[in-house]
Amino acid sequence: MSTLTALLSVSDKTGIVEFAQALHAQGIKLLSTGGTAKLLASAGLPVTEVSEITGFPEMLDGRVKTLHPRVHGGLLARRDVPEHMAALKEHGIGTIDLLIINLYPFAQATAKADCTLDDAIENIDIGGPAMLRAAAKNWQDVAVVIDPSDYPQVLAELKGQGLQRATKFKLAKKVFAHTAAYDGMITNYLTALEAGAEEKTAEVPVRAEYPDVFNLQLSKVQGMRYGENPHQSAAFYKEAKPVEGTLSQWTQIQGKELSFNNIADADAAWECVKAFDLPACVIVKHANPCGVAVGATLLEAYEKALKTDPTSAFGGIMAFNRPVDADVIEAINAHKQFVEVAMAPAFTPAARAAYAAKQNVRLLEVPLSKLSNPLDFKRESSANTLDFKRVGGGMLLQSADTIDIVGELKVVTKLQPTAQQLEDLRFAWTVARFVKSNAIVFCKDGMTFGVGAGQMSRLDSARIASIKAQAAGLSLAGTAVASDAFFPFRDGLDVVVDAGATCVIHPGGSMRDEEVIAAADERGIAMVLTGTRHFRH
Repeated sequence: MSTLTALLSVSDKTGIVEFAQALHAQGIKLLSTGGTAKLLASAGLPVTEVSEITGFPEMLDGRVKTLHPRVHGGLLARRDVPEHMAALKEHGIGTIDLLIINLYPFAQATAKADCTLDDAIENIDIGGPAMLRAAAKNWQDVAVVIDPSDYPQVLAELKGQGLQRATKFKLAKKVFAHTAAYDGMITNYLTALEAGAEEKTAEVPVRAEYPDVFNLQLSKVQGMRYGENPHQSAAFYKEAKPVEGTLSQWTQIQGKELSFNNIADADAAWECVKAFDLPACVIVKHANPCGVAVGATLLEAYEKALKTDPTSAFGGIMAFNRPVDADVIEAINAHKQFVEVAMAPAFTPAARAAYAAKQNVRLLEVPLSKLSNPLDFKRESSANTLDFKRVGGGMLLQSADTIDIVGELKVVTKLQPTAQQLEDLRFAWTVARFVKSNAIVFCKDGMTFGVGAGQMSRLDSARIASIKAQAAGLSLAGTAVASDAFFPFRDGLDVVVDAGATCVIHPGGSMRDEEVIAAADERGIAMVLTGTRHFRH
């Protein structure tokens, strides 16, 4: 068997020396370029510079070093085509059997606040993608590695029966996804530059918030039995680098496979529960919170959240913002509450054991932070930066609704809210941000008492929230009410006050604000304006 040849040229040098040493130990000849070649040579490895086989030095500040027939011929020649091999022999070109490359760090460069257009352009890799595509096209004969996490498998197979056909094809597919994402990232950057950027390449260009062309790459995590309804097909996809603390980083530790609706509802619950600093429990049904509460402990938060609407909570999704212990699970079991999904930063061994008898219940651990011990707690800001909504033939993009309350609250009534009422109002306002519009939320003492969601009329949402509280046996006397948008007329205000509310928080901004404020004064309640609306469709 002829000696194999590997070409190594990496920006991310994680593990590259050890990988090259292992390749050398297998008798594989090493070719390299630039900084990678110097690093390998300094480690005592026998490495041949690519310039020695091309007959040309690296030139144009490194822009040209591998764009040469002696490189691309060695990558693209099919070993099973005699004419290809004869051409290589005629021109003295050797085959390249392994290509280990990752590309210039364009994302890291353009993320810097002082990145000029010149800096960005010089971080666009040309030779790297060309070699990657060449090797991946000829995957049957060339193994191409872009990710250090693939080094162990490649080495293991080389030490065994040789690289498997399935492995080489998997690596090739990974390459084309990578180069597509790389080009997409460059396109996103360049098409976001404002007019005139090309005239001032040495300056930091102004970037529009949304590029003219937007590329997004997602990787499939799992197929699903069906979508929102049984006649719809579905799959779940994940971003390459999801924001820390978001749902897609879950680990399922128990239960049946997650369904389309499970994931959608779990995201609603998780985004809501992350908004609280105190121990919190959120119960979601059909994308809306039906019970939210905070407490001194998770157990207290759970008991309070369940009281809001125990009927709707049946078959719901539960989220906790602290590690869950057995006492919470035992309380859930004592209430005989059927749960589709329970999620938390962690479940203690005792909690897992307490739920072990209900193997159909899906338990998800979702890290809130990068703490080494998941049983510790640290809440960090971890919201998606962009929100997407699919429409016929297109997509709506917007920044995520991550603002809770902007600036200082404005009291607009003669009656000032008490300290306790302000606390209740802030809690209600946080919950309202996660309730479908039109949203009306009654709260008191860190607990939801009634939730009206998704109605065409704010008046109907107010009535429904009151009805639900009555059905749960809860008195709304002395509650705080949050409305995700302004009251267009006083009638909605009258409904919540008639139900027992003594203070209200909403954005304001209606042409009838003065009429509604006057109604609040007439009814003897406190009213606070936020200046920020929280529609959720």
